[in-house]
Amino acid sequence: MAVGGMWQSAGELGPDEPISPLIRQDIPHSARMYDYFLGGKDNYAVDREAAERVLTVFPTMRTAVWANRTFMHRATRVLARRGLRQWLDIGTGIPTSPNLHEVAQSVEPAARVVYADNDPVVLAHSRALMTSAPEGRTAYVHGDVRDPEAILATPQVAATLDLGQPVVLSMVALLHFVPHLDEAHRIVRRLLEPLPSGSALALSHATAELDPAGATKVEEIYNQAGTTLRLRPKAEFATFFDGLDLLEPGIVPAHRWHPKDGDGGIDAEVADAQVSFYAGVAIKP
Repeated sequence: MAVGGMWQSAGELGPDEPISPLIRQDIPHSARMYDYFLGGKDNYAVDREAAERVLTVFPTMRTAVWANRTFMHRATRVLARRGLRQWLDIGTGIPTSPNLHEVAQSVEPAARVVYADNDPVVLAHSRALMTSAPEGRTAYVHGDVRDPEAILATPQVAATLDLGQPVVLSMVALLHFVPHLDEAHRIVRRLLEPLPSGSALALSHATAELDPAGATKVEEIYNQAGTTLRLRPKAEFATFFDGLDLLEPGIVPAHRWHPKDGDGGIDAEVADAQVSFYAGVAIKP
C-alpha cells in the first residue's frame, strides 16, 4: 500500500543482490505498520512505535484493517463468481495469507494475478505471492503507483494478463496515500483506460466522516511520521467510480460490503466508526 520511493522491476534485482539496504529502518512505513495491525511480524520497532501511537487515538485500528482486508477477500470472490479471471492488484502490501490470488483461485483455479508495490519489504517477500495454482499464474512488479504507465508496460503484465479480456483493477487501502485528489483520479483513469468493457474497479479508502475526532488524529500521526495520509469523505471517494456501474450495495463502510459472504472476517454489527473505511466495486461499461 506504499507510495513513493524508487521504481524497480522485480526482475532488475540480481539473485545475489541484497534488498536490505533499500529498507529504511529509521522511519515508520505504512505497509509495515499495516502488517503490525494485522498481527504480522514483518515490521520494525519504529513501525510498532508509530502504530501504538495510532492505537492510543483510534483503538479499533486493528478492527479497521481487518475489515479492509476481508473486504478484499469478499470483493475478489464476488468478482470471480461473476466470471472475472484476471487481477491487477496495486499496493499489494506485505503478503498475508490468504492473498488475493489464493482467494481468486479458490473460486477459479485458472485466475491470473499481477501484484505491484514499491516497498522493498514486499519485494523481499514477493515469493509468497508466486504460489499460484498450476492452472493459474501470478507475477510481481516492484513499481510506483504514481507512474501507472510504467507498471502497465512491464513484461510481467504483458506475460501474465490478457488486456483484451476483462481485468479487475484492485487498489485496496491505497489512494488515501495519494495526497492530491486530481493525481489520484489520474492514476485510476490511466490504469483503467487500457482495460476492456466488463473490467472491474475494487477500491477501499480511509475516511474521517465516521469518526471525525479519532480518524483526524490518525491522519496527524501518519503525516508527522513522514507518510502523507489524506482521509476523504464519501462524496470524494465516489468520484473514483464516475462512469462505472457500481455493484450493490454501492459505497458502504468496508465491513458492510456483502457481509454475508462469510469469510470469518469482521462482524457486520461492528460500528461504522470502528472501521472508518469506505469500499466499493464497479464494472466498466
